[in-house]
Amino acid sequence: MPVKNGSLPKINLKSAFFSVHQRPNKMKLEQFFFSQKISRTLWAAALIALPVTSFRWFPFLGDGTLVRPLSLYPLALLMLLLIIQWARGKTKLNWAGALIPLGALTLFIFAATSFGVVIDAIPLRGQTYSGRAIRAVATLFIGLSFFISAIWMNKNEDDLRFTVRWILAGLFLDLAWSGLQAVTFYTHMLKKEMVTHWQLAFSMRELVRSNRISGMAYEPAWLAGQMATIFFPWLFAAALTNYRVTRFKWLEPTLLIISLPVLLATYSRGGLLTVVAAAGLTFLFLGRDMIRAAWAWFVGGFRARIFDAALRAGMILIIIGVLAGAFMFLSRKQYISRLWQIDAENLSEYLVDIKAGARGAYSSGAYAAFEQHPWTGVGLGASGFYIYQNLPDWALTTVPEIAKQLSPDNRLYPNPKNLYARLLAEIGLIGFVLYFAFQFYVLGDILGLLRRDGAWARFAATAGVFAWLAITLYNFTQDSLATPNLWLVLGALAGMSANSFNKEIK
Repeated sequence: MPVKNGSLPKINLKSAFFSVHQRPNKMKLEQFFFSQKISRTLWAAALIALPVTSFRWFPFLGDGTLVRPLSLYPLALLMLLLIIQWARGKTKLNWAGALIPLGALTLFIFAATSFGVVIDAIPLRGQTYSGRAIRAVATLFIGLSFFISAIWMNKNEDDLRFTVRWILAGLFLDLAWSGLQAVTFYTHMLKKEMVTHWQLAFSMRELVRSNRISGMAYEPAWLAGQMATIFFPWLFAAALTNYRVTRFKWLEPTLLIISLPVLLATYSRGGLLTVVAAAGLTFLFLGRDMIRAAWAWFVGGFRARIFDAALRAGMILIIIGVLAGAFMFLSRKQYISRLWQIDAENLSEYLVDIKAGARGAYSSGAYAAFEQHPWTGVGLGASGFYIYQNLPDWALTTVPEIAKQLSPDNRLYPNPKNLYARLLAEIGLIGFVLYFAFQFYVLGDILGLLRRDGAWARFAATAGVFAWLAITLYNFTQDSLATPNLWLVLGALAGMSANSFNKEIK
């Protein structure tokens, strides 16, 4: 600095001190903000919060909005952080090929919803088309955020192990809360009113009055759906491939053994059938080597010592005993035993007798909307405007739930209760085909992992096939696009497949 009139320049010592010492602090803060540690922390928080499906403390939502995943809070922060890091060049996002058919599906959903404005459905119970469309688009973006964040956070084996570990941590908390509910229902150690207050602190739903285990989910069927589509895929894959995500070899088998009675205690018919079907088909498709080895071991034992033959005979008796015990446990509930005790003359009578008449009627009403607008549908979220006027005749006189819904005092907006019926009604045949194009693209990514080297690849593919089958079946009993069940596991495996494919072609 030049000197004027022989005087020294004035120096602001305070500003100079803070400029020197604040710069390193700012750099450290920026490094922490853009580090992998904070993004992984938010991802872990989202995964461990998965069991809470109907979090009470969500702003701007009415009591009719039941799908409120707690994991959305850390997930929103994670998405924002990842986008900022990517824009600043601090990270490289994982772009999976599955985003192409998903993008086409999303664009068509917007087009079909815009077409629904032209149809302009008649308002129902204070609900307008624009309001329902905005809500439906919001739920779609919630689901997409789970899928995209799962792709971005799973690039290699280490990422997959991290994801599965925190999913299992969430399962552990869910099983602990389920155990607390079981103690409340079947012993006198805890008062039901007290535990209900504890649950209402985070959930919109009190304990189920029929003493069915619901865990941290809104209802038992939701817990069973979570277990079928998020938790059981990893536990089953670990048992089938002998791959472990932690150094505790006993962890996955123990969680699987504990989860089975919890699943039974939900008494969810759809959840039980989904798990059995997905496990059986996955074992049939990917467990052939194990089947052959087990059969050779089993048959060989009868040719050896008497002790070996007795051991195998004992195993058969144990398996039969477990299956018989599970059947007897489930048949205690009339809700389950109705499935085989009903003497109905046709399908509609059978649905009514097993307490599934309302679901069948809602799906039938939504399908009528598809018949009116088969190619583009009536717009996302608008199927409910067409359900009541298209209910089948048998539902009007034989289903008490339908009678309550048709009461002038009722203000509930109906839903199809079936995702496939909803997609046909709301985005038509074109959107329906695009949805399955996306689903089969993801399935191709999952099966492509079988060509990768390493035990982790077979573990991931086995879990993916189980999850894909479970989600396909689960969608017959639910219709929400916001639930993480549909997106999380498939997104993680699509990310793994994309990253391994990119490495292969380089």
